[in-house]
Amino acid sequence: MKVLIRGAGVAGLTLAHELATRGASVTVVDKRRQVAGNASWQAGGMLAPWCERESAEEAVLSLGRGAADWWSAALPGHVMRNGTLVVAPARDVAELDRFGRRTSGFREVDAETVAALEPDLEGRFGRALFFTDEAHLDPRKALLGLQEKLVRMGVRFEFGYGAVQAPGTPDIEADCSGMAETRPGLRGVRGEMLILRTSEVSLARPVRLLHPRFPVYVVPRSENLFMVGATMIESDAAGPITARSVMELLNAAYALHPAFGEAELVETGVGVRPAFADNLPRVERDGNKISINGLYRHGFLLAPAMARQAADMIQGHETKKELSHEAHR
Repeated sequence: MKVLIRGAGVAGLTLAHELATRGASVTVVDKRRQVAGNASWQAGGMLAPWCERESAEEAVLSLGRGAADWWSAALPGHVMRNGTLVVAPARDVAELDRFGRRTSGFREVDAETVAALEPDLEGRFGRALFFTDEAHLDPRKALLGLQEKLVRMGVRFEFGYGAVQAPGTPDIEADCSGMAETRPGLRGVRGEMLILRTSEVSLARPVRLLHPRFPVYVVPRSENLFMVGATMIESDAAGPITARSVMELLNAAYALHPAFGEAELVETGVGVRPAFADNLPRVERDGNKISINGLYRHGFLLAPAMARQAADMIQGHETKKELSHEAHR
């Protein structure tokens, strides 16, 4: 079975992995020159289904529970299972209570436990919520690692506007191109983020700082880097980050720990994430064409489940075709 996948973001690469492990011949094409730079490249990489349930439907929790296991199996050593810590400034402690009422899978911890979990936050927060079963990964290392593994598995990649299709006619075409796919009901949600570098702060896990307007998360990465994100703006504009967003994100990081005020601002980024009206992803088929879209802000969390659904759908299509051929013999 030959499958052509359009889009080398997290949806396309996870589908390629699912199909390649099932024996399909897979080609991935993307208009970009490389994996880097797409919306997935700007992601936080949090595998946090219980936290996301605060503002998402139950489906996000049920579909996302297996994400950490999927990524661990696909890319051993990439997933850090240290949980998520949710904190709030004293003036916004009511937000912590509201967050807890809308979620599950956590235990409430006191200042002493906060200090034990994150020594650099000692004395800064009197209470917190600790989601013990959540995890995170570095999305950029994951995307590059997955691409490298896929190449070893025989998956073919073609980049650039002159990207060619799979040799011959593919049996199935899968559109995983996100906002590049023209379809009714799909909207863009702009997310902006910063990457800071400082050796004055050390975190073992993502920390979410609650705010009445929007929560901000700080995700540790290697080499003293921290990803700070992310805004959610109803816009498909992909232009540079706004000054307002930079100030808000920096203020939030500073509120988490003052040492971020002296950090290097290494990078700013913008990603436009595709979403449907219900903010839930869809896998749809029309003949020999499959589409995975609408991952919204849950790309790395929900892509494995969507890839499995699409791969099952593709296998079902092939089975039906084989049965049809048998019936005509």
